[in-house]
Amino acid sequence: MALTKGVKQLVAEARAKVRTLSIQEALAKHADPNVLFVDIRDVRELERDGMIPGAYHAPRGMLEFWVDPDSPYYKTEFGSGKEFVFYCASAWRSSLATAAVQEMGLAPVCHFEGGFNAWKQAGGPVVPRPEKQV
Repeated sequence: MALTKGVKQLVAEARAKVRTLSIQEALAKHADPNVLFVDIRDVRELERDGMIPGAYHAPRGMLEFWVDPDSPYYKTEFGSGKEFVFYCASAWRSSLATAAVQEMGLAPVCHFEGGFNAWKQAGGPVVPRPEKQV
């Protein structure tokens, strides 16, 4: 059975709906205390590659549950009133995630082009995954 829509089309449709920062814009936002970077990568990626300092880890598989205040899994970080900048390794998953939470009503929210790989290539700061997220 052939799929009616592939991942490339899903990502393209998501990107058409969301705000995408350039890597330079993302780097500039990193120092802003009113911005929360949200790392949606798998925990194994964080352990292997590190993460952006100060980023909040919200695994992609739980994201919608963590964003929804009516969910038993809600995380208060998503009620902080901050601007949210989502990222993954290469900006495919973050495109989908940003579109999903934007559709849920989370705002302001965006992601950045190229993801964590572009962040590292641009010389953005990277730290090891913290032992325990507070």
